[in-house]
Amino acid sequence: MKLSAENLTCIRGGRIVFEDVSFAVSAGESLLLSGPNGAGKSSLLRLIAGLVATASGSLELEGRNKDLTIGQCAHFVGHANANKSALSVHDNLAFWSRFMGGDDEPSLLPFDLEAHATIPAELLSAGQGRRLALLRLTTIKRPLWLLDEPTVGLDTASQAILVELMNSHLADGGLIVAASHVDIGIQVSRTLKLGRRRTAA
Repeated sequence: MKLSAENLTCIRGGRIVFEDVSFAVSAGESLLLSGPNGAGKSSLLRLIAGLVATASGSLELEGRNKDLTIGQCAHFVGHANANKSALSVHDNLAFWSRFMGGDDEPSLLPFDLEAHATIPAELLSAGQGRRLALLRLTTIKRPLWLLDEPTVGLDTASQAILVELMNSHLADGGLIVAASHVDIGIQVSRTLKLGRRRTAA
């Protein structure tokens, strides 16, 4: 399996966020997106996930089921956790699991949230909320992980758990594209540095 991009351009609000971006990442490899705030790291992740339109260029995930979009082959964990505040920890994870076609009773064990299973997500600490969001990675196997600042809010123990999950995913032939200002704890196959946005002509 291989994710490849050729000359991608993203325009949002009449501004070029990035242009002529090309990269390739194969099974078992990771790509780190770097660059200053506003360079387009989050926009590129959202574009890969199918949440932002491509202005020009091509994007393909070779080896995928052609009945599925690239986004349907991916787990996307954005900078915002997308937890539903009124639902409990358990019900949040169960919702996302059902939405993605996984088990109705996914485990809270990987990030040690079992003791908080009945607590509404709105009462979680920032770190607990991030751990809940990252649990979506464990609900169903998807080859492509798109992670936006995945370590934000995590304590040392939780970061170690995330590193273990990422390394296991790569060892199984998965792909990771991550945006981060800090070391995410795994050996990065390659880095793509994005520049500042420009006004579209």
